[in-house]
Amino acid sequence: MYLVHDDAPLATRVEVADSFLARARGLMFRRSLPEGYALVFEFGRPVVRSLHMLFVPFPIDAVWLVDDRVTRVARLDSWIGFARGRADTIVELPAGTTAAVEPGDVVRVEDAGRTDG
Repeated sequence: MYLVHDDAPLATRVEVADSFLARARGLMFRRSLPEGYALVFEFGRPVVRSLHMLFVPFPIDAVWLVDDRVTRVARLDSWIGFARGRADTIVELPAGTTAAVEPGDVVRVEDAGRTDG
């Protein structure tokens, strides 16, 4: 899987937090994020969702999505960062990755083996 913005890869290594424990843990206790990495949280419906940086010792970029459309982009500082936005999906990426991403843009997770048509 990979993460696409404006038909260009934003992340080439995508991990989906697909269990209660994975969602609760998020990026806590990791030492860093590799370039090209994204952690995706998929939820069933759009509501206001929060992110915190407790026990995350490095800054990240976060993107809130509703139906693949960006509703919010934020840089969260290590340890003390906190932000919220309306989303059915949240993506966490290395700091600096989302410099060109703005609300209203389309960002989507794609399966590398999928072919359209």
